[in-house]
Amino acid sequence: MSTSNSNNGGSSSTALCDVYPVNSILELTLAPNDEKVRGLVYCTDDISNSIVLKRSLNYTTLASEIRVINASCVKDKKVVMEEAPKSRKEEGGSNVEEVDEIALPLPMNVTKKSIEEREKRAVMLAEESFKHINQQASSEGQAVFDRLLKACNEVKWKGESIIVLNQIRVDPPYKGENCNLLQAGGSDRVLNEGSLDRVKRIVGA
Repeated sequence: MSTSNSNNGGSSSTALCDVYPVNSILELTLAPNDEKVRGLVYCTDDISNSIVLKRSLNYTTLASEIRVINASCVKDKKVVMEEAPKSRKEEGGSNVEEVDEIALPLPMNVTKKSIEEREKRAVMLAEESFKHINQQASSEGQAVFDRLLKACNEVKWKGESIIVLNQIRVDPPYKGENCNLLQAGGSDRVLNEGSLDRVKRIVGA
């Protein structure tokens, strides 16, 4: 089943779990670059205005990927499946990749301890991802932050500015010319300027 809804950010009177139902499989279009993200809604959080998507990963040692999305960045929502099937046989003609492993049958050797460990890991990853969302920043700023985080790992918010590798500050409106070294001098000047050039390319992508 596939439906779309262009009014996805919700309102103060609408809970996120009503707009983005848990255990449904959605395709979200994100501002500002119309990036499409598909996954199973793991949970929502009204306080941080966030949606947690979880999806299986193929051809990797990681079982799944968790991504936290600021609901204000959602431009469009498409419902791929209202509720994830409980087995692959129930999928019919749907794509197996669209189904998260948490909706599939549990293996026979599953234990309470392994379930608790998976849950703790998922919560830890979600809490870590929440730190990367800045409600003060624009959707463009959040998109730039997410790109930098994928490329550089050591990225954090300081107000509405983005700090990269503790060396470079990216200020609104988050363009190449808004990237500056925190310390221009020192013996590592050449190395830092190389990092600055790389950050400018990522920001301008």
